[in-house]
Amino acid sequence: MPTQRILLNAFDMPVTGHLAPGVWTHPDDRAHRYKDLDYWTNLAKLLERGKFDGLFLADVLGVYDVYQDSRDPAVRTGTQLPVNDPLLSVSAMAAVTEHLGFGVTVSLTYEQPYALARKFSTLDHLTKGRIAWNIVTSYLDSAAVNLGLDQQITHDNRYDIGEEFLEVTYKLWESSWEDDAVVADKETGVYADPAKVHPIGHKGKYYSVPGVFLSEPSPQRTPVLYQAGTSGKGKAFAAKHAEAVFVMSHSTEVIRKHVDDIRAQAAGFGRDPRSVKVFALVTPIVAETDEAAQQKFRDYLSRASFDGALTLFGGWTGIDLSEYPADQALTHVHSEAIQSVVENFSKSDPSRTWTPEEIGKFLGIGGLGPVVVGSPSTVADELERWVEEADVDGFNLAYAVTPGTFEEFIDLVVPELQRRGRVWQDYESDTLRENFYGPGQARLRDDHPGARFRYTEADNRR
Repeated sequence: MPTQRILLNAFDMPVTGHLAPGVWTHPDDRAHRYKDLDYWTNLAKLLERGKFDGLFLADVLGVYDVYQDSRDPAVRTGTQLPVNDPLLSVSAMAAVTEHLGFGVTVSLTYEQPYALARKFSTLDHLTKGRIAWNIVTSYLDSAAVNLGLDQQITHDNRYDIGEEFLEVTYKLWESSWEDDAVVADKETGVYADPAKVHPIGHKGKYYSVPGVFLSEPSPQRTPVLYQAGTSGKGKAFAAKHAEAVFVMSHSTEVIRKHVDDIRAQAAGFGRDPRSVKVFALVTPIVAETDEAAQQKFRDYLSRASFDGALTLFGGWTGIDLSEYPADQALTHVHSEAIQSVVENFSKSDPSRTWTPEEIGKFLGIGGLGPVVVGSPSTVADELERWVEEADVDGFNLAYAVTPGTFEEFIDLVVPELQRRGRVWQDYESDTLRENFYGPGQARLRDDHPGARFRYTEADNRR
């Protein structure tokens, strides 16, 4: 049986403090250059040199202001604030690469499907089929109140809205323009055949979109679809729609439960459960030897911000840990934020009890995933263990310092993984979806629910 290839994404965000709050103060860190376009183009070229499948870009639309009931900790520590729009750097990164994919987080809660579908079609054209959408519904009250709402939409209702949002975009991407609608005939002056461009006629509970799509079909038509929710509602949404799922936990046992559940639900939707590619969050800290890597890790930890870590936790969960004694065990609290994060620290792993002090230390580097520290062989061994025990397909690799964490992983760990047959020697496909499923599979798989919206002559929805 051939060795399973490990899929690799770099995980980044246009901020100074992504998942290692405070470590931007380290002399080797260049996160403050998130404002410079050449930071992003250089990173893209680096990742393509390392044969990464993609760059996964996070985003938030609000301020983390739950901890200490204030925005000040986020402002002071640079914890995911200030933050730029990740979508706008993709064209430039695509221009300096040929194979690297780009997964971009965009919240559907504050978008209209008609406009957002055009943005992703445009990027799919400009990248020649290398774009993915990480579908999120947002979780910060501060985003809601600044974007026209009195308060955050409830967790489950956000996913109900998401279902209809996806239906509209599937119709726009897959059925408005037939495959041969564009003829570009200079002799007749006909660019596209009007008979092959169709209004989608959507009238639903949340959206009304009667007309035709603005963009002609792009290489993938529908971008590769990521989803990052592991709440009950989130897993059902992912099992139905996602081609790649981003999961986060500190243990393979917890991750495996989510993976098994998502794959089983995907099968229930008539999908091949192995077609859902699962990426786990990991932060690698690598050096030539285990001892040198551990020393590096200690150096980074000395820079980590405890307040920054609890600021992240407050935003993710809606829970202000400044109100709890440092040694009090966290119990489950219902939240309209990211419910799976609350579960991770309260009941997913019965063998471990979390206090505010322990949470602050744990989240200092790497967010909700493990930090893997060691030599190239040690790190490779651990990644292989996660693949086998958690049944994940790959990793979203976060950084402690940027771009150093990525450079060290590419220079030290990638050759080891290539030697083991875990990372390809070179790209084998043209589009991001083909990276997942193989050459010739740039479109949604036939068993994906979006595929049923493809236009046919017998289509009775017109």
